[in-house]
Amino acid sequence: MLEIWQLDDELWFPPVDQALEEPNGLLAVGGDLSPQRLLLAYSRGIFPWFSEGEPLLWWSPAPRMVLFPNEVHVSRSLRKRMKRGDLEVTFDQDFAQVIHLCGEVRRYREGTWITPGMELAYNELHQQGYAHSVEVWQGDQLVGGLYGLALGRVFFGESMFSRITDASKIALVSLARKLEALDFTLIDCQVYSPHLASLGARELERNEFLRLLQQGVEV
Repeated sequence: MLEIWQLDDELWFPPVDQALEEPNGLLAVGGDLSPQRLLLAYSRGIFPWFSEGEPLLWWSPAPRMVLFPNEVHVSRSLRKRMKRGDLEVTFDQDFAQVIHLCGEVRRYREGTWITPGMELAYNELHQQGYAHSVEVWQGDQLVGGLYGLALGRVFFGESMFSRITDASKIALVSLARKLEALDFTLIDCQVYSPHLASLGARELERNEFLRLLQQGVEV
C-alpha cells in the first residue's frame, strides 16, 4: 500500500510513481516553500497545493494536463476578440499583482491555495528570474493574467484570473505564442479543466509527461 511521504529539512522528494491514486497525485506532506525545494519539485513534476490552515501538500497527478505551445487553439470568437484592440498584453510587468489577484479571485469563488506564504515564495522566484507573469490590461486596469515558472524549455502554469470575459484565455494564448517563438516544448497545466481543453490542452500519461519534462528541463 502506498503512503504519503513525510518530508523533513533535507532537500528531497520521493519518486512520483509513489503518488496516491485517491486523492489523485497526493505524494508528500511537509517541507517548506524555499526556492531550492520549489525548483526541485517542478523539475520532477511535483507542485505544492494546499489551503490555508492545512499542512504543506505536494502533488503529481496522473494523467497530466499539458498544452504544447504550437497546438494552442484560438476559436473564431476569441480571435475576433483579440483583434478588437482594446486590450494590451504584457509580460513580467506586474508579477506581484497578478499572483495576488489570482489568489483573490479564487478565494472569492472556491477557496485558494495561494496563501500569503505562497505569494512570498513565488515573488522570490520571480526576483530570481524563474517565475513569470502575463498581464492583460484594459487601459490602466489589470483585467486578466496568469503566472508560472520557466525551467529550461518547459513552462509550469500555476494560476490565472479574469475580470472580464476571455481575459485569461487571451493571456494563455499570448503566452503560448511567445513560448513557441522561444522554442519551448511544453506548458504544464497540471489538471484537466474544460477551460484549458477548449484552448488545446490535453492529458498525457505520467511516463510520457515525465519523459517530455526531463527532455525539456535538462537543456
